[in-house]
Amino acid sequence: MRSLADGLPPQIARQIHPQWRKNEADYWAVRDQLLPKYRDQWIGFANGTVIVAGKSLVDVSHQAQASGQHPFVVCVGRENEPVRIRRVTFPYDTNYPGEALPIADVEFRSRRGVPGVVLDRVVPDTGADATLLPWSDCQQLRIDPNAGRPGLIGGVAGTASATIAFSIWVHVDGQDYGCLVHVDLVGAERILGRDVLNRLDVLFRGNAREVVFNP
Repeated sequence: MRSLADGLPPQIARQIHPQWRKNEADYWAVRDQLLPKYRDQWIGFANGTVIVAGKSLVDVSHQAQASGQHPFVVCVGRENEPVRIRRVTFPYDTNYPGEALPIADVEFRSRRGVPGVVLDRVVPDTGADATLLPWSDCQQLRIDPNAGRPGLIGGVAGTASATIAFSIWVHVDGQDYGCLVHVDLVGAERILGRDVLNRLDVLFRGNAREVVFNP
């Protein structure tokens, strides 16, 4: 079984912790035994055993990461399904004024309760499974690739590309929210996905051209 890490750029792939690679290989060695109990659940797998399981990828990721065992996090039975980032590009109609794009300034934190980096032009996207940042932003956050977990992201066309995911925090309206940020290794968009939006009340006031968190 080819490792997910092998799909990353070489300079990033070689920074993936060897324990994560071992946990990935160990998972595949016993995967068929886990199917009856854990099918369609997210699990964190480390040192030959399931250390956490649940329906929420963000919750499982944060709990698994806290173990310090560089766990392999996966949805059992759906291992090859990418996290969907629903990005569609439309050609401009030069004879029609363009529609406003909802954006926000959002603070991302690599550690809970510790001030991080405020990024502008973050698009709250209810069509995106997860949050997405370009690699340059993750470097600003000083996220250690050694703590990352390789995976796949895909768009509406169904194509998948390699990514690396990190359990971090988003600070909105005075509160920290768990976030599983995926790295966009080719683009520059900043997307706040449902991993965070589903934990907030968000009001899109189109006429006023503003986004309100927790109105």
